[in-house]
Amino acid sequence: MGYIDIVKNEYIKEILHKGIRDDGRKFMQYRSIQASVGTIPNAEGSAEVDIGNTKVLAGIKIDVDTPMPDKPEEGNLIVSAELLPLASPDYDIGPPSPAAIELARVVDRGIRAANILDTQSLFIEKDKVWSVFIDIYVLNYDGNLFDASTLSAVAALLHTRQPKYEEEKVIREGTLPKLKTNGMVTSCTFGKINGNILLDPDGSEESIMDTRLTIANDENNNIKAMQKGLHGTFSIKEVESMIDTTFEKSKDLRSVLSSLEN
Repeated sequence: MGYIDIVKNEYIKEILHKGIRDDGRKFMQYRSIQASVGTIPNAEGSAEVDIGNTKVLAGIKIDVDTPMPDKPEEGNLIVSAELLPLASPDYDIGPPSPAAIELARVVDRGIRAANILDTQSLFIEKDKVWSVFIDIYVLNYDGNLFDASTLSAVAALLHTRQPKYEEEKVIREGTLPKLKTNGMVTSCTFGKINGNILLDPDGSEESIMDTRLTIANDENNNIKAMQKGLHGTFSIKEVESMIDTTFEKSKDLRSVLSSLEN
């Protein structure tokens, strides 16, 4: 860490103590959120989400596959994440990093727990099902990849067209039905710095966080998944407060999803 970084980190901690964030936001306020769908023409579904300067792209591909042994009449969901070197000087080319693996698992867990994808509708015939692959690409990093990635993955799913399987051939052209989905799931991520809890931490704030909590919930305000990161702790009262904030802020996140059109 260079001298400039050290000075900036101390500055952020100092103004947080005064109740101020570096970008002027309130502690429980998101940065501006922009979303669009149909970003990747050749994908079955795709969406790009920007939260502040963080930019995430989700692409969906659907292929014929074999079912899992314990679910012979259900399709598969596979989520992967790639932290592209163009997004941050801290990202390298190579096998998935622990951060990329965690990001994919958190997105997968929220979608799976909320039953957003109707896996039974992906059954084709004995030993043949559709597998839905969600590939997440981080195009620019400035904090809070979890919420941006979940939002882009769900937006892409809601606007995915399902291929047809006819005479042992996959048909990807013509009029295709929408992928069968159930509701929405979103997540809210909080960071804690010197006792101050912040919603939607940006890159500078993430670099000095003591701990992190991501809470995923559906449109009925059922908590579907939680993921804690780093070594710090939250009190029960703090967790309860973050849950209440999640219920409130997720309304705005779902409005973003509802406003999207192909």
